[in-house]
Amino acid sequence: MEGQNVNALQMAQSAYSAPNQNKTRSPRATEYAAFVRITSQIKQAHEAGRRAFPALAAALHKNRKLWRTLAIDVADKDNVLPAELRARIFYLYEFTDYHTDEVLAGRAKPTALIEINTAIMRGLAERERVS
Repeated sequence: MEGQNVNALQMAQSAYSAPNQNKTRSPRATEYAAFVRITSQIKQAHEAGRRAFPALAAALHKNRKLWRTLAIDVADKDNVLPAELRARIFYLYEFTDYHTDEVLAGRAKPTALIEINTAIMRGLAERERVS
């Protein structure tokens, strides 16, 4: 379907940005902002304990949606990222999807998801500085 070929940037902008967002933001900065917002929500809900489970579940859903968007983008044959990087991103999507199920079932903590997102944010910030 054509709708599935929408790239990660467009989906991240429409799903996670404010309506009046500055349109001069780079693609990396947009992805970074989405990761910051979602990771912060996961951390806050996790630190709040069991009473914040609904907030944690909502944040995990947003995180899963962001990773699914990235996976769709890197799976596209026209994606210009190197094949090895695309494979790593897709693997991280698979891991985050599985680990999210484990967290929601109470068998795991979201710590690994927070660490993965933080590593991605560091990489995006570094690439933004280099560009």
